[in-house]
Amino acid sequence: MAQYAPTLNPPKTLIPKLPNPNPSFSSISTFRTPKPKSKNFSTISMSVTAGQNQQQHQKPPSLDVLINSARKEEVIGAIKNSSSHCLSETNLHLTVPGLKSKTRGKVRDVYDSGDYLVMVTTDRQSAFDRILASIPFKGQVLNETSLWWFDKTQHITSNAVVLAPDENVTIAKKCSVFPVEFVVRGFVTGSTDTSLWTVYNNGVRNYCGNALPDGLAKSQKLPANILTPTTKAADHDVPVTPDEIVECGLMTQAEYDEVSRKTLSLFEYGQRVALEHGLILVDTKYEFGKGKDGSILLIDEVHTPDSSRYWIAHTYEERFKNGLEPENVDKEFLRLWFKDHCNPYEDEVLPDAPEELVRELSWRYIFLYETITKSEFKLPSTEEPIHDRISRNVARALSSLT
Repeated sequence: MAQYAPTLNPPKTLIPKLPNPNPSFSSISTFRTPKPKSKNFSTISMSVTAGQNQQQHQKPPSLDVLINSARKEEVIGAIKNSSSHCLSETNLHLTVPGLKSKTRGKVRDVYDSGDYLVMVTTDRQSAFDRILASIPFKGQVLNETSLWWFDKTQHITSNAVVLAPDENVTIAKKCSVFPVEFVVRGFVTGSTDTSLWTVYNNGVRNYCGNALPDGLAKSQKLPANILTPTTKAADHDVPVTPDEIVECGLMTQAEYDEVSRKTLSLFEYGQRVALEHGLILVDTKYEFGKGKDGSILLIDEVHTPDSSRYWIAHTYEERFKNGLEPENVDKEFLRLWFKDHCNPYEDEVLPDAPEELVRELSWRYIFLYETITKSEFKLPSTEEPIHDRISRNVARALSSLT
């Protein structure tokens, strides 16, 4: 297999022209990160289908009640004060000795330290293959959410995490990244051109090798979770079938079989954990690479609000029966705002996201982190500029690894 650039969000190798796919880190045992402060948070009803039976005498709180809690009042001021201090760009190669190069992804800046990759999660918000805005605290939320899931999924797959020296930083083993994103879906939904609902609503009944029955409605649960891989062509995602992945040399059959098995297991586990915490993990994506020893490692991010779609569990069934959109706790509402106000795929210049939407998304990311981990999100100190703090912590960590 060809060796691909070992970056977190690498520009995927372009694949040969494909037929239409839609006819009619070493073990995380070495990972060290500050343990989150434990705190008890109100629990949302766990069951999608039996929510009414679990709370017969008290109706479960609506999404508005959940997200407009006293906790929101605690952090909304910090969100407002941080709006002009987002981590939108980093230049650690200029401030940290030993960093050789920088690769700028949609959200992460990745630096080569020689033996390791230093991955900084910024506050950049991407969708439609573009940067839409900068969201306060988003980078920290994504990094710490992924670290939590990396730790919880060691029984399913090894990962590339070595060290977490800063709230926004993960140091990882280098690996050859497979030029495929493994997208897993449990429901028919979405608003982008490659979303399952978009293609299904356009008449597609065989998507990425998955036969889809007629008669599905938007937001309906699929009979079984499905894998819909994509790869990159120019600047957008291209759906591919398992056969095309192997035929084009993107992965061997053995590699694909192992990764697809791990992918479905990760998603099933994520759905189980999310449901225990009152959420539905609707869909997500995973990336994998091969380490120097040939082992397949989970990389990038896991079950974050950027890579995943989450719905409130106890209101799903009633809203679906009434033809209403599920209550979501992810970036979907920001995607929909841009689709309503511009053509995010074709317009050269996009409008600025409203400040109230930016603040709301920041809070929802924090809410989701706290709901899943049952830990209080630690607001960063404003006494030291974020870039200075990251530079100091990364330099110290790299020194300890030599």
